[in-house]
Amino acid sequence: MTRHDALAAVVLGYAKGEVLSLPGVWDGLSITLVERAGFPCAFLSGGALSMARHGRPDMGLVTMSEMAQTLSVIREVSDLPLFVDADTGFGNDDNTRRTIRAFEAAGATAIQLEDQIFPKRCGFMAGKEVIPARDYADKLKAALDARRSERTLIIARTDARAVLGFQAAFDRAALYAETGADLLFVEGAETLDEMQQIGVRFGDDFPLVHNLVEGGVSPVESAAEMKPLSYAVALHPLLLLHGFIRQAPHLLGVLKATGSTASAADELGNLKEFVALLK
Repeated sequence: MTRHDALAAVVLGYAKGEVLSLPGVWDGLSITLVERAGFPCAFLSGGALSMARHGRPDMGLVTMSEMAQTLSVIREVSDLPLFVDADTGFGNDDNTRRTIRAFEAAGATAIQLEDQIFPKRCGFMAGKEVIPARDYADKLKAALDARRSERTLIIARTDARAVLGFQAAFDRAALYAETGADLLFVEGAETLDEMQQIGVRFGDDFPLVHNLVEGGVSPVESAAEMKPLSYAVALHPLLLLHGFIRQAPHLLGVLKATGSTASAADELGNLKEFVALLK
């Protein structure tokens, strides 16, 4: 079975040549909204959890146990296939083994592991550092060996593009592919040519992941643009939160100015809708 077949086996509706658009989630409400919207899969984002729960940037503050507990909460209300952000594995190879076992037991479909130092920083923030490629390959091997089922997919992500340049990131992707990753994620490709090189080299054999976070550095903006480049997964980790921070100040301003939400009624749901959503 090819890696594309393996992805199709665990994600309803995926076929090679298609692009999965994965909205970011961080709790039971967000997964419910994504599932009701008809998406076949979602992404439990560490960045979204850090921002929504803690009100802090994605700087490695979220712990493994917090992510596992959040995953368990989501699984109480949804069986939707879920990609889960494991950051750096939350430490060394032993920490990574424990992380994979915990996330797999809690219901992860695919687990994303990156090659930054611990604690990590958001992929779009300055000051990132990556560990040596061979050290990450050892960590990746530990992750692959730790899973109890081959249906649990492991995503190898490199953040080396912004730190060491494109060629270093490309070479790392080749090493991680050789190590046995199920999906590959070269974070921060800055030009269409870079994405094309990644797609030509790896796209036939590995489902490729790309960040389409609003305000990021991606040279493309849509799944339609990714499809001819042989990419398989488009992550939108902060979509719902970006909508929230744009709309919330306006609604709060209406309430503060008028003492009522009546003038914004057309922009708001209501209690009956909320109750119906969560049935």
